[in-house]
Amino acid sequence: MPRGDKSAYTDKQKRQAEHIEQGYEKRGVAQEEAQSRAWATVNKETGGGKKSGSGRGKAVDTGPSKQGGRLGGAVAAARSPEERSASAVKAAATRKRNAAKS
Repeated sequence: MPRGDKSAYTDKQKRQAEHIEQGYEKRGVAQEEAQSRAWATVNKETGGGKKSGSGRGKAVDTGPSKQGGRLGGAVAAARSPEERSASAVKAAATRKRNAAKS
């Protein structure tokens, strides 16, 4: 089985990777990088392909999916109120500019 072959993954794992990939792309990550991150997350959570071998039936660890949100919240909380406000103003301007384009 060549590297990158996804035949050992279940349909559920493939759907999970697709969903994670779409989330990364929505946030502006390039498609190839998003796909790589998505499969890394699925592998970390489920222990890789589940269709054959002794790895089947092991519990799923959803920690990797939750890790990013915790880290992002900690960084935001460490910033001053002025910095958070400036960031919010900049984000609103960006959303307004992007909405005008489409």
